[in-house]
Amino acid sequence: MQRRLFLQRSLVCAGLLTLPAASWAGLFPPDPFLAQAFPDLQDQDRTLSSYAGKPLVINFWATWCAPCVKEMPDLQALHQRYPEVNFVGIAVDSKDNVREFLQRVPVSYDILLSGPGGVKQMRSLGNKKGGLPFTVVFGSNGRISERILGQIDPQKLDEVIKRQR
Repeated sequence: MQRRLFLQRSLVCAGLLTLPAASWAGLFPPDPFLAQAFPDLQDQDRTLSSYAGKPLVINFWATWCAPCVKEMPDLQALHQRYPEVNFVGIAVDSKDNVREFLQRVPVSYDILLSGPGGVKQMRSLGNKKGGLPFTVVFGSNGRISERILGQIDPQKLDEVIKRQR
């Protein structure tokens, strides 16, 4: 009986593998991280699940982090190149510092605030060292497809985004 059950399940799994990825990707739930909410610069909580249905690039950063500041123009350029992809910056910083910083280096993608709790959030996403910057790319199915610790390489992130569309 055990062998028959094993063979039946194996055939079902093999059948799923013959389907296009879009057909079975919905069988897996989105990453639980996307159920979390963070305040925006107007103190309104934004749930990450509100970005569902499109690929999502989340970038953890801080105003005092030189590599974070250096990569922001690259993230802005990618955001403009791919309007069908959601970009969100999560600042591991204070609201006042972020507001002042964005006066000098404006971006058009959403900026949310985690404060010092962002380090714990990054660790939950696989950044065991808690270093910045940290970028996570989610597919439109809400599953993590890429993690980047350190400053992004814009060409490599561009390739990752192209695979998500």
